[in-house]
Amino acid sequence: MPKRGYHHGNLAQALVEACLKLIEAKGPTGFTLSEAAREAGVTPAAVYRHFEGREDLIAEAALQGYAIFADRMEDAYANGQPSALKAFLNTGETYLTFARDRPGHYIAMFESGISVNRSTDLYTTATRALGVLEKAARDLSEHIPQDRRPPPQMFAAHIRALSHGVVELFARGAPGSQCPYPPEDLLETGIGVYLRGLGLLPPE
Repeated sequence: MPKRGYHHGNLAQALVEACLKLIEAKGPTGFTLSEAAREAGVTPAAVYRHFEGREDLIAEAALQGYAIFADRMEDAYANGQPSALKAFLNTGETYLTFARDRPGHYIAMFESGISVNRSTDLYTTATRALGVLEKAARDLSEHIPQDRRPPPQMFAAHIRALSHGVVELFARGAPGSQCPYPPEDLLETGIGVYLRGLGLLPPE
């Protein structure tokens, strides 16, 4: 690919797209800034006009990922209304579909080691995204008898952990992860078991 040097039309975004491809192919620590520059068709020196280093580039990919994720989570929550249960289930399912649709973003967000506290923008956007799940959990927890009601943040953390586990073990084709059931079914039934234990679903 010919070098476009410093006159690239949207160099920063081209580098983010290159970063996402390399993350998917090699993982967040498996590529260099020079490789990202080559993938974007620019000189390595041009990268430093926008990013201080590889972590800075991955952080921007994570920020963009959280923004997309937040929009999807908010849509999922709204589409489940007025049912608190449907809104909650929708947000759990969105976690899985986002990981499948946007693997580069997902890895940058959750597996790269980039802290959400790295910048104010990253923290604010991540908080908006993950806050939707907590809001859905808080709504649903109102239907649980008080003596059996976990704190909403714990409630949301349980579902997030279950969703993340399904993604990591079964939705991304990891070695040794064969399972006779689709990831969607694993997540749906797992959430069902959890909610039945809290008395939110009738026993089967």
